Amino acid sequence: MVTAINGYDFARKGALLLAGTILSGVPALAQTVPAGSATPSPSSGRQTPTTAAPVVGVTPVAAPVSVRTIKTLRVEGSQRIEPETVLSYTKLRVGIPYTAETLDQALKDLQASDLFADYSIAGVENGNIVLRVRENPIINRVIIEGNKALKSDKITKEIRLAPRQIFTRTAVRQDIGRIIELYRRQGRFGAVIDPKMVNLDQNRVDVVFVVSEGPKSKVRQINILGNEVFSDDQIRGQMATKQARLFRLLSSATSYDQDRLSYDQQKLRQFYLTQGYADFRVTSAVAELTPDKKDFIITYVVEEGKRYKFGDVTVDSQIRDFDNSKLAATLPLKKGDWYNAKLVEDSVDNLSQTAGLFGYAFTEVNPEFQKDADTLTMGINFNIAEAKRTYVERVEINGNTQTQDKVVRREIRLAEGDAFNSFQVKRSQDRINSLGYFADKMEIKQLPGSAPDRVILETNLEEKSTGELQLSAGYSSLERFIIQANITQRNFRGKGQELRAGVNYSSYSKSIELGFTEPYLFDKNIALGGDIFRRDYNSFNFVGNDRQTNYSQVSTGFQLRTGVPLTEFWSLSGRYGLSYDEVGLDNQFLNADGSCNLLVAGRYLCDAIGNRWTSSVGYSLSRDNLNSRLRPTAGSRFSFSQDFAGLGGDVKYIRTRFEGSKYQNLGSGFIGSIIAEGGYIHPLEKARREGSDAVRITDRFYLGEPQFRGFDIRGVGPRILRAAYSNGTPTQVLATDRNSIQDDALGGRAYYLARAEIEIPLGSGARELGLRPSIYAQVGSLFGIARPLPTATFETVTDPTTGKDYVKSNFTPAVNSLGAPLYTYTTTDTSGAPVTANTTCERGSPDSAGTSCIGTMANPRAQTEQTPFVESFLGNSAKPRLSIGVGVNWNSPFGPLRIDLAKALLTQKGDDPKLITFNVGTQF
Repeated sequence: MVTAINGYDFARKGALLLAGTILSGVPALAQTVPAGSATPSPSSGRQTPTTAAPVVGVTPVAAPVSVRTIKTLRVEGSQRIEPETVLSYTKLRVGIPYTAETLDQALKDLQASDLFADYSIAGVENGNIVLRVRENPIINRVIIEGNKALKSDKITKEIRLAPRQIFTRTAVRQDIGRIIELYRRQGRFGAVIDPKMVNLDQNRVDVVFVVSEGPKSKVRQINILGNEVFSDDQIRGQMATKQARLFRLLSSATSYDQDRLSYDQQKLRQFYLTQGYADFRVTSAVAELTPDKKDFIITYVVEEGKRYKFGDVTVDSQIRDFDNSKLAATLPLKKGDWYNAKLVEDSVDNLSQTAGLFGYAFTEVNPEFQKDADTLTMGINFNIAEAKRTYVERVEINGNTQTQDKVVRREIRLAEGDAFNSFQVKRSQDRINSLGYFADKMEIKQLPGSAPDRVILETNLEEKSTGELQLSAGYSSLERFIIQANITQRNFRGKGQELRAGVNYSSYSKSIELGFTEPYLFDKNIALGGDIFRRDYNSFNFVGNDRQTNYSQVSTGFQLRTGVPLTEFWSLSGRYGLSYDEVGLDNQFLNADGSCNLLVAGRYLCDAIGNRWTSSVGYSLSRDNLNSRLRPTAGSRFSFSQDFAGLGGDVKYIRTRFEGSKYQNLGSGFIGSIIAEGGYIHPLEKARREGSDAVRITDRFYLGEPQFRGFDIRGVGPRILRAAYSNGTPTQVLATDRNSIQDDALGGRAYYLARAEIEIPLGSGARELGLRPSIYAQVGSLFGIARPLPTATFETVTDPTTGKDYVKSNFTPAVNSLGAPLYTYTTTDTSGAPVTANTTCERGSPDSAGTSCIGTMANPRAQTEQTPFVESFLGNSAKPRLSIGVGVNWNSPFGPLRIDLAKALLTQKGDDPKLITFNVGTQF
C-alpha cells in the first residue's frame, strides 16, 4: 500500500506509485497473475516483487491497470488558502476514477501553482484521497545587502519579489538573474548573488539578497581588423564604447556592455555609409575576457568595400500637386557627390514634411536604390506613394490630471476639421513643450482616423512639477553673504496662471516682490499681469575696517502688464509702472541742517538724494520661434522695448533695450547659443547741477553678476573709488587694499553684453545624474555718464623735518546739531588736568547748567578735520570686458545647482572680477 507521495520527489517515487497501483488489486485478480508478476507483501504494505521461473510454452498475460474511484476527497495543511481553492488547481473530484497517472498529474498541477512548498497524496489504496500541502510562506521583507555600486532602490525597481507576496524559489531564481543583469550592464561580470531566507513566525520569511559586486570589468582594448581607409582611432571615435584610460576615469563608456557592442556595430555601419561605403559590413564582433578575468578585449573584423558616388537622383510622385523635377532640385543629394546614407534619410524626412505641409499626413516615401558596381554609383529614385489630402478628425489630450484641457488645446495650432499641416503640428508640439508643465520631448502622434482622409492627433502628456523654489547664495566683496529666495507656481490651479514671490536679503540690501500673470484673459489670447514690490538697497563705505551705511534707496511701487500676439511668432506687450523712490543718507553723514556732507558721502552721492515719483509707460515688440522657452535647442528670439518716464512724476527719460538669442543643434549632442543684449537711456531733462549726470543714479543700468559671469555684483562700469591717507606726516601712505577703499558703483547710460556658449554632452552615466556642462565666452561694457566733480581738494606740503611731501587735512568751522557755531575753550578734567572742549560761548566758558557764559575771554572757532583722500573716477569706457569660463548645471538631490568658474581676461581699471559663483534651487 502506498500512503503518500512527496511533491519534491514525485518524479522518483512516481514509478513506485505506478507499480504499486498496478500490482495492488482484488484477491481474485492477484490469483490470476502469471508467473513473473509481483505479489503483495502483507507485512510491509508495499508491493514486493517475486519472480518465478517462466513456464515454457505459455504466453504471459499483462496485468491490467487498476482503476479506482475517489470516494472522499479532502485537503490537509492549508492555512491561508481555502481547501476548495487547493482542489481547484487539480482535476481530482469525488466520484471520478483515478489511476497513478491521474494522481501524478495532480501533484504536477500543485507544483505549477507556485503556492506550496510541499505536497503529497495519501489514501491511494482505498479511494479516500487526502491532499496534504504545506503552503509557501509570505514575504515579510526583501533586504539587499552588500551593494555599493548600485543603490538599493534601483535594484528594488527591477526585482519582482515584494512584501506580502508569496515566496517561491522560482521567483528568487528569476530575481537573482535580474540583479546579475543589472550588474552586467554596469560592467560587473563577477557579481555573485547569494539568496538567504530567514524564517519568521506565522509562516513568514525575510528574503535577503547578499550581493558580492566584484570588480568592474573594463574594456582594455578595442582591435579593428580589415580597415584600410580609416585608422583604428578614427573608427574607435565613432563607438559608444571607449578603451579604459586614465583620462576616462569617471566615464561609464569604458565598461563592457553587450547591448552597447551591438549598438557600436550599428554606429560603425552608419559611419561608413555616410562616407560612401555602401557595401560595408561587420563580419564579426568578439568580446573576450583577459587571462586575469578582469577586463575585456573586443575585436571587430570589418569589410569596407568600394566607395560609391551618387548617380541620378529623381523623384517619382504619385501626388499630382507635386512637381517631380522641382522636388528633386530641393534635395540635398547631388549627382557626383559621395554617397551618404544620412542625406538619404534627411531627404525622405524632407519629402514627408513637404507632403505634410500640403495636407498629406500619411505619405509614404520609399527610396529605390540602383547600385552600379561597375561605375561605383548609387542612383536613387524617391517614390512618393499616392495619398489623399488629410483632415483633422479630432484632437485627443491624454495624461493631464491637474492641467485643464483648454490650457493644452489653446497651444495646438490645428482644430477638428482643419486641413492637416505638419508644420502646424510641429509648432503645436514646441508650444506645449515650452509651457514647462509636462515631461520634455513630448510628441504629438498622428493616428489614422475613421476614414483614409482623416487623422487623429493624439497628445500623450506626462505632467511634472510646475512649482519652483530657487535659493541662491553668494559671497560678494561688497555685500558679503547674499541669500535670495524665489517661489514660483507656473501652472496655478491648472489654468496656466503664474504666481510668484521673491525675497532678497543681505547685510546691505533687502527686497520683496509679488507677481501674478493670467496668460489668457477671459479665454482670449490676451495676457494680463501685475507686480508689486519694495526694494531696500544700502550703499556703504569704510572707516578703517568698519563698514558704515551712507547711502540708502527704498523703492516701492507696482507695474501692470498686458500682451497680445500679432502673428504666430510676433507679439506686442505693454506696461505701466509707478514707483516712489526714497533716497537718503545716514544721519552721521548729514550736516546739522540736514544737508548732505560732501566730504563724507561724496558729491556724486549727494546728487542722488531726494524723494521722487517715477511714472512710466512702455512697450515690447518680440519675435520668438524657439522650440522651447525652458531649454531651447533650436530657434531664435528677438525683443525690442522702450519705456517712457515722464507721464507725470518727477523723472523724465527714454530707456531703450534690445535682446536677441539664437540656438543651434551642432550635432552629436552639442548645443550652441549666441545671446546678445544692450540698452541706452536718453534723458528728457537737464542735469540738476554742474558735474552731475542728467540720468539719476537710481535709473541707470548696472552690469555684473549674475548676467556677466566673471565679475562681482555691479562689478563692471563707472565707479568712484575713494582711498584715504593714513594719519601721520612722516609715514603717510595711501590705502591700496580694495576692502579698505570706498567703492561706489555709479551705473551707466549705455551697455552691451554678448555671450557665446556651447553645451557639452556627456555619457549616459552623467546624463542620469543630470549634469549639463558648458563652456562660454562673454564680452560687454557699461559706460556713458558725465564725469562727476571732485568732492574735495587737499593741499600737498613738504614736512620741514623729514623733507617728504604729504597731504594736509582740510579744516572747516564746526557747528552743533542745531547749526550753531562751536568754539574751543580750556577746562580741567576730574583729575585737574587741563583739557580742550567745545562750547557755543564765543567768550568765556559755560556755567554748570550750560545755559549761560561766564567770563569775557574770546574763544577760537572750533574746526572739523577732514582726513585727506583721493577719489578716482574709473570704468567709464566702452572698451570691452572679456571673460571665459565653464559652468555646470546639476540636478542634484537637493535641487538644481549651477556652478560657474569664470576668468576675466580683459578688464578696465576699477572693475571687480569674481572667479566662482553658484546658485541652487528645488522644485515641488
